[in-house]
Amino acid sequence: MKLPAALSNLTEWTDHLFTRFSARRGWLRPLQIDAYRSYGTAAKFYIKGRLLADPGLTAATATDSRWRNFRSMVRRFNSREVAGADLVAELPDGSQHLVTTDDEGYFTLVIEPHALPAPVAYLWYPVPVRVARLPQFLKLPTEAIATDAAVLVPPASAEFGVISDLDDTVFETSATNIFKMLGRVLFSNAQSKQPFAGVAEFYRRLQRGRNGLPDNPFFFVSSSPWNLYDLLDEFLRLHEIPTGPLLLRDLSIARPKTTPPPGVTGSAAIHFAHKLHEIDDLLTTYPRLPFVLLGDSGQEDARIYREVVRRHPGRILAIYIRDVQVPARALLVGPIVEELGRENVPMLLVADYATAAAHAAELGLVV
Repeated sequence: MKLPAALSNLTEWTDHLFTRFSARRGWLRPLQIDAYRSYGTAAKFYIKGRLLADPGLTAATATDSRWRNFRSMVRRFNSREVAGADLVAELPDGSQHLVTTDDEGYFTLVIEPHALPAPVAYLWYPVPVRVARLPQFLKLPTEAIATDAAVLVPPASAEFGVISDLDDTVFETSATNIFKMLGRVLFSNAQSKQPFAGVAEFYRRLQRGRNGLPDNPFFFVSSSPWNLYDLLDEFLRLHEIPTGPLLLRDLSIARPKTTPPPGVTGSAAIHFAHKLHEIDDLLTTYPRLPFVLLGDSGQEDARIYREVVRRHPGRILAIYIRDVQVPARALLVGPIVEELGRENVPMLLVADYATAAAHAAELGLVV
């Protein structure tokens, strides 16, 4: 067994041991289903979530101390997940769909509905999910452990979809500097983070497109771990950035989803493989929908998006890469801009979102 896989298995075994110990001592907090915003079509829903104990987080404020933010972050990552539990998703047609949580408490469902449920918000459709059976060591009632999964279904009037990164694209993370990045992640919260100037307005214009209706679906693909889901979701809502599925990454280091191109290794390979896999799935799910891609020069976004263009010719309307002001990273983007230009796919390296918005208006993507 390779060392990364062995370390991952050891971590999972230790988590299970602590969960069992906490349950037997009566220390385990109430269980909850975290159903992540997902996406689908009139014919197929994708649902993902996690069963775990309530981490005990309190509402964040902009004045929270760095120590309080750090303690909240520790609670997010020190999760007590529940493996081997049976969950049931039920649609209005009466059909029930069973899924069992994996070793880290995650579950994934693919459902083919006979009819769409009534939307609870524009573009969003609810799917009730509940616990049907818990592992034997958890002597708890299951009736109250339930939630609704929200599934985004783009309307027929959608002009294009938008796929965006988050870190250093929507807000500053300083991913090119590990110490700055850790400081920003560990000691901030959704209230204290600030988006880049103009990003919220530009994204809302993209969502409205040419017809002025908020029909164009947004998808956020990030290498941030699922543990940060609540923080990122709250941040988007606070700053009125279009709500969309957050497609984050399982922290397990033993689960590659796809193989990155030659020469991409280490942490970059994990980042590359995750994002390419999720974007491939999106473009396959919506074969008639073109897309706009947004990222930054700090990591691998330009190379990932070049690979997306290769795999899905004719599907990408424009690519905007925010310049993180690291000259060495900008130099890597230049050749890709030229290469995609020869394929009539505009990619811009931009210092601000006003420049991106002006270019999108010239293309006729926004008004």
